[in-house]
Amino acid sequence: MTCTITPLTQLSEANFAAQKPDHYQYVEMNTGRTQGSKALASETALSISFNGISYAVMMVTPGNIEDFVTGFSLSSGVVQSAREIHDVQLSVGQDSLHAAVEIANRAFWALKSQRRQLAGTSGCGICGVEALEQALPSLEALPEVAPPKPALFAGLRERIQQAQVLAQHSGALHAALYVTDVGELALCREDIGRHNALDKLIGAMVRANVNPEQGFVVMTSRCSLELIHKAVRARIATLVTLSAPTSLTVQWARRHHLNLVHLPKNSAPRLYSPAPIQDNQTRKQHCYLNGQ
Repeated sequence: MTCTITPLTQLSEANFAAQKPDHYQYVEMNTGRTQGSKALASETALSISFNGISYAVMMVTPGNIEDFVTGFSLSSGVVQSAREIHDVQLSVGQDSLHAAVEIANRAFWALKSQRRQLAGTSGCGICGVEALEQALPSLEALPEVAPPKPALFAGLRERIQQAQVLAQHSGALHAALYVTDVGELALCREDIGRHNALDKLIGAMVRANVNPEQGFVVMTSRCSLELIHKAVRARIATLVTLSAPTSLTVQWARRHHLNLVHLPKNSAPRLYSPAPIQDNQTRKQHCYLNGQ
């Protein structure tokens, strides 16, 4: 098997190791001041085609792509052995990668005769999308809305645990919750899939005629790119997650004017989107966040 790369961006080798993550500034909401920066995990959309036929788009950490393609091809049953993978050509773009995989004729004919979409999984809602245009869609930006006041986050983690009735019995469930602009935890929906939980919550908000520009939505999961897409499409003004976002989700949130807040377990809430205001305007932001 050979692997070549089309250098749309500069990389050292086709099966390049994961690069050091970028740092992103955030505002610590209790003070309204930029507290520094944090390294955020990288993710990118990887489209995979076999002998010219698009098969899937997966969200991956950009590194060791040849390893991933080989393992994915085997574990998905596309090939029966690594010997059936003849070539991998990797093209690298700004927000995406494409792996053009050449496989043995026998494996390709089996793939065409039994071709299926990847089953939707609880782990990655984008996995199975066959076009990069669908994985990285063009979305209408939200109107700019001020982020929630820091006081609304006090004791929120404990209240979320109390609201997760199903998880109290079984565990292994994500939750999506709606908190009003006065801090009332009004809606909670649970599911084994984080994107399913958010879909349930969006449906509940629509059925209850909730204005998505008021209050905020909390996810107990990590902040995947698909959650950003869903929030923007549902016109949700503020998304709060209990796990840190990735670099790509911060970029997309800032681009589409989605307020994005990380609620660490032992630290003050961190506002990643909108981007921190420059130093000469920091005082103004501090006054707003603290109600001055």
